[in-house]
Amino acid sequence: MKTRSPFAFMLSLLTFSAISITTNAQEVRDAFRKVSHSVVIVRTKRVEAARSGDQPMAIVDGLGSGVLISNDGKILTAAHVVQTADVASVEFPDGQEIAARVIGSDVQSDVALLQLKEMPKGVTPAMLGDSDKVEVGDQIFVIGAPYGISQTLSVGHLSGRHRLNTNNQSPSVEFLQTDAAINTGNSGGPMFDMEGNVIGIVSSIMSRTGGSEGLAFATATNTAKQLLLERKPFWSGIDGLVVTGALAKAINLPQAAGVLVQRIGDGSIGSHLGINPGTLRVTIQGTDLLLGGDVILSVNNISVIDPSSAQSLGNLTSDENYERIYNSVAVLKPGDPLIVTVFREGKVLKLTTTIDR
Repeated sequence: MKTRSPFAFMLSLLTFSAISITTNAQEVRDAFRKVSHSVVIVRTKRVEAARSGDQPMAIVDGLGSGVLISNDGKILTAAHVVQTADVASVEFPDGQEIAARVIGSDVQSDVALLQLKEMPKGVTPAMLGDSDKVEVGDQIFVIGAPYGISQTLSVGHLSGRHRLNTNNQSPSVEFLQTDAAINTGNSGGPMFDMEGNVIGIVSSIMSRTGGSEGLAFATATNTAKQLLLERKPFWSGIDGLVVTGALAKAINLPQAAGVLVQRIGDGSIGSHLGINPGTLRVTIQGTDLLLGGDVILSVNNISVIDPSSAQSLGNLTSDENYERIYNSVAVLKPGDPLIVTVFREGKVLKLTTTIDR
């Protein structure tokens, strides 16, 4: 009987490995070419308070990524990229730059929906996949504009799945974890499976250095579908933070908690209501804040609650409270009133607008 030499055996293994690596590289390359034209740079501008009181208002430029998902010009991106944008535009790989407006945003899940003012020429939308079908260990790839460098590809695997809530009355928010390289500017970009279907929208990274450390998260496509595509989306345009305890007492807040408004996006529901953003920059315990703006007390008679006391009092959790407020606005029809109670300069005011979407 003829015995196979160890050398021949090792050579066959190396040959097999080389073929496997080449095949995988070709698969990634072909998938990238199939979908890369639909991936965009999202640019924003907003006006906000200057760094010091003796300076004029500052214009702040924002940068992120996004993906074209429909033939009528809808773009999915991350909420934190556009939530308080006064102006937004989208740049395609071939150089086409088109103005856009925010039509939907969900801060908790960090996804947003833009509407282009016109469709780009010669661009095919990407297909939205079923994010429930992807499994931990599956290979994925991400395309975006880290640090503004467009059409950047990074490849990795699905590292984990994380759900934020299990409230049966609201869509559960799911984030997909990946080890693919994600950096500043990737936010809002698409995560694809190897068939070229969008399975996530890049949200955030966990990093001690500010750069990629193999811990990145994307909002699952099914979450984005449920929140922004399967029901009428809306854009509050509000960036705020919950104030409680000593800070709430310091500003004489008439209830245990409220949302201190930092910024408002022009053209949003918040701007239509006439909510005032912050105007004075301060640093409290190492955190930069904008004071002088309104503090939201309730929306449609649903009060903002103190997250630290909610569970101990047997009340809703802060996530569930947010969902109740969000859902109360999401179900409003054109012409329905929206009432927001705010605390402004020591007075409680009710601001009202009608829904026109």
